[in-house]
Amino acid sequence: MRRWLVLLMVGAVLVRVAAALYLGADVTAMPGIYDQISYDMLARQVAAGRGFVLPEGWWPATRAGQPTAHWSYLYTSYLAAVYWVGDGNPLLARLLQAVLAGIVQTWLVFRIGRRVFDPRVGLAAAGISAFYAYFLYYSAALMTETFFILAVLWVVDVTTRMATAKSLAELGGRCVWLELGVPLGTAVLLRQLLLLLVPPLFVWLYWRTDACSNACSDGGAGRSVRGMAVTALVIAVMVAPWTLRNHRVFDEFVLLNTNAGYVLFWGNHPIHGDRFIPILPAGGPTYEDLIPEEVRHLNEAALDRALLRRGVDFILSDPGRYVALSASRSREYFKFWWSSESSTISNVSRVFSFGLILPFVLTGLVLSARRCTPCVELLVGFVTLYSLIHLLTWTLIRYRLPVDAVLVVFAGLGAVWAYDRLVRPTDDPSPGLR
Repeated sequence: MRRWLVLLMVGAVLVRVAAALYLGADVTAMPGIYDQISYDMLARQVAAGRGFVLPEGWWPATRAGQPTAHWSYLYTSYLAAVYWVGDGNPLLARLLQAVLAGIVQTWLVFRIGRRVFDPRVGLAAAGISAFYAYFLYYSAALMTETFFILAVLWVVDVTTRMATAKSLAELGGRCVWLELGVPLGTAVLLRQLLLLLVPPLFVWLYWRTDACSNACSDGGAGRSVRGMAVTALVIAVMVAPWTLRNHRVFDEFVLLNTNAGYVLFWGNHPIHGDRFIPILPAGGPTYEDLIPEEVRHLNEAALDRALLRRGVDFILSDPGRYVALSASRSREYFKFWWSSESSTISNVSRVFSFGLILPFVLTGLVLSARRCTPCVELLVGFVTLYSLIHLLTWTLIRYRLPVDAVLVVFAGLGAVWAYDRLVRPTDDPSPGLR
């Protein structure tokens, strides 16, 4: 088993390195990864000592020379550090991501699949993850996707360990709560929306995991609460420096990033009607054109708040349209078919990733429903809540990638089941559920 896992890791690294070499040292507009231009520009500013300030008027509506908090501080800092060391070469950053993702993501998926189901399922899931087309493409993109996926999988790894441990002492006592705080804080610094999932996660840990049950029996409910406080403190310590920075440059409270308002405003603007438009078509109004003239003079933080209020007004003024619009986003979010509106690279990535594994994912979900363990409940809960956040606000296919990273575990279960039924029939058609 270990030899096969190592081979999968090597293969995963090689194909991701190939993707990094394909994208190369140029940072250009490519399908699905346009944001890398913004990260590249901002990272060069930081590496040159100019701080988080854009050199020209830029997305979403930030004026030249003005501070921005729209982009992930953590990822920008990573990219700036690599540029500072590597003489501004984007290829080095791509290669580092490719190697890290190939090894760590494959390893984490194997661990999760083995723990939730069994080693064969873990290996099958790791194999799917290693060569999943979307993961290859985005592992080389200068964007938050790869690191965010790794952080999410780390959180899942820690929490499934907690759910299957015989006692909290077996996990190192409060150290496990400290460990949980690191990937959660990392994920929040990469995408602040994950903060919305921290309270449900804490509730689940308190009520459902064996680790928490043992903690309560060995010290009362207070012990679990204290452990969660440790996790929350780690997250707060990781976020606080950027909150202080934001207060200094904007002279007002901004917890982390200034993008929630823009997302809610653009994602629910009447221009969509009741059917979501993923990208506004060329020749029509741009996203910047939709911003009301009377608020354009505001700084980035104040503008984000003003747009948030308007986004809420869009929802409250016509709840029926909002429901229909949110439902229509599922078409884009779960898209797996070839489309004439997409580029060739987008179509190939889509069909030969989600399109291929979807039957196995559905099979795995059905099989796991026969015996819904706390670990299965955790995985399904994450997939559901994370997807719901994007369906209610704004969605593109790339926002589904963290969900795909978890769903490959169910795809592994479905693949092993299909192999046992079709290739090597056995008396037990339900691998991983014994």
